[in-house]
Amino acid sequence: MGFVLMLHSLVRWAIVAVGVIGLVRYALVMSGRLPGNKMDRGLMSGFTGLMDLNVLLGLIYLLWSGLATPIGFPFQRIEHAVTNVIAVVVAHIFAARAKKAADDKVMARNNLLGIVVSLVLVVVAVATIGGWS
Repeated sequence: MGFVLMLHSLVRWAIVAVGVIGLVRYALVMSGRLPGNKMDRGLMSGFTGLMDLNVLLGLIYLLWSGLATPIGFPFQRIEHAVTNVIAVVVAHIFAARAKKAADDKVMARNNLLGIVVSLVLVVVAVATIGGWS
């Protein structure tokens, strides 16, 4: 069980890293300093894919630890899980809107908003269970 939690914790840092790269990249595309290209779509796919993986790992840990230990399902863990699921849904909605965009700047704006809103929700979710330690 500790392995799943450790992996869940490591993947969150990959999400933060890809998110920061995406924020910089999409801000530069929106400002016109860089042209949009196929990397933009792949970067957002990587971000949403990592978010999906982390939610899956988190749900496995939540169910496994909730059923196998006397702790059960404390409200903080449920709140953490629900907030992160919402963050993943938001990321996917903005990524889908970006795929339909005809203009590189509109695509970059949608991806940038998706990452910002998702990361804010992730920060809120992590704060509900005690921080980033």
